[in-house]
Formats: sequence, C-alpha cells, structure tokens
Amino acid sequence: MQSTLTIPLILGAVGLALAVLGLGFFAGWLMNSRIRRNRLESIKDEVGRLLEEGRQEAESLKRTAALEAKDEWRRERELLEQELERNKRALRQQESGLAEREQQLDRKVDVLESKERSLLKTEQELGNREEEISRDEERVRDMLRQRRIQLEELADLSSADARRLVIEQQEESARQYAARRVREIKDCGIANANREAKEIIARSIERFAGELAMESTVSVVNLPSDDMKGRIIGRDGRNIRSFDMITGVEVIVDDTPGIVMLSSFDPLRREVAKNTLEKLIVDGRIHPGRIEEVYEKCLEDVEELIRESGSEVAFDLGIHDMGEPLLESLGILRFRTSYGQNLLVHSKEVGYLAGMMAEELDMDVQLARRAGLLHDIARALDHDISTDASQASAALARKCGEPAEVVEVIETHRQNAPNRRAVAILVQAADEISTHRPGALKEKVEDYIRRMRQIEEVALNQPGVDGAYALQSGKEVRVLVDSATVNDAYGDQLADDITRLLEEELGQHGQIKVCVIREIRAIHYAR
Repeated sequence: MQSTLTIPLILGAVGLALAVLGLGFFAGWLMNSRIRRNRLESIKDEVGRLLEEGRQEAESLKRTAALEAKDEWRRERELLEQELERNKRALRQQESGLAEREQQLDRKVDVLESKERSLLKTEQELGNREEEISRDEERVRDMLRQRRIQLEELADLSSADARRLVIEQQEESARQYAARRVREIKDCGIANANREAKEIIARSIERFAGELAMESTVSVVNLPSDDMKGRIIGRDGRNIRSFDMITGVEVIVDDTPGIVMLSSFDPLRREVAKNTLEKLIVDGRIHPGRIEEVYEKCLEDVEELIRESGSEVAFDLGIHDMGEPLLESLGILRFRTSYGQNLLVHSKEVGYLAGMMAEELDMDVQLARRAGLLHDIARALDHDISTDASQASAALARKCGEPAEVVEVIETHRQNAPNRRAVAILVQAADEISTHRPGALKEKVEDYIRRMRQIEEVALNQPGVDGAYALQSGKEVRVLVDSATVNDAYGDQLADDITRLLEEELGQHGQIKVCVIREIRAIHYAR
C-alpha cells in the first residue's frame, strides 16, 4: 500500500520538476530574446549616431574645401592683378620713353633748322665779304698804279725797284689785314663754338646723368633663373625686407630677365651685399635667419679683404711697420674713387713716383713712399671732412702713431710754404702726375718726360721763338718770342700754328693751352 502511494508521489514530483524546468527554460528564452532585442536597438542607435557624425563631418569638410578654394582664387586674382599692374607700368614707361624720344627728335630738328639758318646767314656774310674783298683789290690796284706813277716822278727809281717796294708794302699790309680778318673769323667761330658746346654739354648732362649715377651706385647680380626672384622676395616680401634692413642696401627687382640690382651710395656696403646675395643664390636657402648669417660671414670676408689689400700695398712699397688702423684705411680706399680714379691705385702710384724721384735726388726714399702712400688716407673716412683733405690725412696719420716727419709732409704737400720739406714737393709732383694721367704706371715716367720735351721742341722749331716751357704736366706751354721779328698779328698766327702742329705730331689726349708771350723792353743807361 505504501509502495503504491510512493510511485504517484514520485511521478508527481517528477512532473512538477519537469514543469518547473519548462517554465525556467521558457523564462530564459524570453529574457534572452529581450536582451538580443535591446542590443539590436542599441546597435541601430549607434549606427544612426555614426551616420549623423559622418554626415556632419562631410559638411564641415565641404565648407573647409570651399573656403580654401575661395582663398586660392583670391590669391590667384591678386597675382593676376599685380601682373596686370606691372604690365601697365611697363607700358606707361615705354610710352614716356617714346614721348621723350619724340621730344629729343623735335629738339634735334630745331637745332638743325637753327644751324641751317646760321649757315645761310654765314653764306650771305661771306658773299658780302667777297664783294668787299673784290672792291679792296680794285682799290689796291688803283693805289699801286698811282704810287708807281708818283714814285717814277718823285724818286729816281727804276720800274722794277718801284714795283718791288710797292709789292713789299702791299704784302705787309695784306698780311696784317689777313691776320686781322683771321682773328675776327676765329673769334666769331670761337663764340659760336662755345655757345653750341654749352648746348651740347647741357643736353649730354641731361641725357646721361641718370646712367652715370646708376653706374656709380648700382651693382648687378646675375640669377640662374627668373624663379629665383620670387625666392628673393619671399612670402609677402619678407626676405627682401629683411635683406634691405640687414645690409642697408636696396634690392631692385624689375622685369629685366636674369638679374637683380643692388642700389647704394656706399660702395663698401654694396660689395658686402653683393657677396651676400650671390652666396644665398648658390646656397638656395633664403630666409631672414640665413640672410643675417651669410651677411655676417661676408662682412668678415670683406674686412679680411680690406686688411689684405692694405697690407699688400704697403708690402709692395717696402713698408713693413705700419699700424693696423692705417692698413685697414688703405684697404678701404680700394672701394673709393675720385674723378673716375681708384684711390688705392692712385695712392700706390704716388708712393712709387715720390720714392723714385727721391732716389734720383739722394733723399729719404722711405719717407717719400710713406708720405705719398698716406697723402689721401682721410678719404677712407665715412663721414664728411670739414677741413682740408691734407690736414685731415695728417691728423689721421698722427692719431695712428705715424712719425712726425711723415705727418708734416702729408700736411704741407699741397701748400706752397717756403720752409716746407723737399719731400713734400716730390709728393705734390707725384700727386699731380698721377692725377693728370689716370692709369699711369711707375715704368712710364720716362714716357711722360719725353712727351714734355716733345711739346717744347715743337714750339722751339718755329721762327721767332726764343724759348718754350711746358707747364702743368703738359697741359700748358708758354712760348717766348722776339718782339723785334714777331708782331701782335703774327703772334696770334704763331699760336695757331703751334696748336695745329701739336695736334698733328703728338696726338695728345685732352687739351694743351698754348700761350705766346711778346714783350718790349726799353733799356737805357744813365751815366
């Protein structure tokens, strides 16, 4: 009975357990389904969020690309506008150049018309003078006939003697008249020539003043390509502004292909800037920091070149105890010019010439060379010299510890003091020789002396000349004539003949002033 009751209980328990297990399985399945559904919804939300963020990022990129495209378009437009403006300026310059050429042609036409009128007037005057000469000849013939008759009546002369006497008188009269007419024509020609020469010089100065200033104040730097101009200018002109500020030299970038120009009145600064720019072009790295670095290096190189140049010149002249400041000043003269002459070469020439003349006269050669080398040393100073150049040079030499005799010679070489040293006279003569003969070398002094003698010989070979003396380094010759044989009219003709012979035989460059001196001395003795 008991076993019979146990079996149903067991079955009931098993059935209950199965029921509970089925309920638990069903509940787990429901929970799993809900979890998967929630996860799926979260995934959908994440995908939607990512899509929204992608869409917003795409819009942002689109706006950024549009702004960049607008900036690029604006820059291209500015570049095109700048190029158009440059082309407009070039056209305006060409138009102004054409207008200037047209004005020049108009002026030339006016000058030619004026010359034509002058020639017509001169031709008319010559015709009138020819008529006057014809009347004078007729009057002379009448006078000759009358005098011949008078001489035959009053004097016991033969016809041949009378004719000879009359001819001599008429020749003398005609000679004086011809000399007077030649003088008048020459004066008129000189006046016209002076007027036309002034006009020509004025036009030449007006025409070439700009080119001369450009040649003396501008250095040209060659470029490997025109693309280098943009690198020199830099972004927004940063590089070119830095270069101008660091070097103190203005960089001119124009439309001329393959070059840029450096403009400055200081040749030393211009040389440093030129070396700096050439090294930057070769290096290829152009920016403000690199510009300053290369400039400092080039400045040191130029300073070293200055010292080497001064030391080399002093060594060539045999001067070995000169102070460093004076050697640097001599090196600076390499970048100084006066009347188209390099001052370092000029100072070296003066030292050579003064030393050679001192050696010939058994004087102090070293003193002459030293004073000749330093006679214009003050021109190496950057500031204006308020006193005389010789005094400033002497003050600089005294400040740098030069001997007192050297300072004295430098200070007095341009003065005509009676008590100055003879070496000062030699330095002055050497300075005049070098100044009047740019580019002369020490071995050409003999040629210079020979030319002076040739000038005097040309004048001495003329009739009536007692003496001739060449002055001012061959720029003037004074001729003394015999007053008994040379009158005033023939003196003018003699000066003209000597001038023509100097032009034909010597071929002298420049001009030589010929001064004929005629004087009358009345000498009596009281006893």
